Amino acid sequence: MSGVLRVAFGGRGSGGRLLRTGKRLLFMQRANIYGKPPKEKIGPLASVFCLSVFALTLLGPAGWILHHLPECRKKH
Repeated sequence: MSGVLRVAFGGRGSGGRLLRTGKRLLFMQRANIYGKPPKEKIGPLASVFCLSVFALTLLGPAGWILHHLPECRKKH
């Protein structure tokens, strides 16, 4: 594959890719993030617990607001 095509299509080692927007070309950089394998495995119970806490943290306030919305409408 030629160097131009490799850069345009984000081939290996290019470090980024070109994005065509209208008549302009933009160069987008890729993040080079590498990680190591985990030191200790997380069990299924811990995963379920963490996902539940995460969902409750995000959906709890939204549910409270939606539950109390009729009360706020009656006041106004």
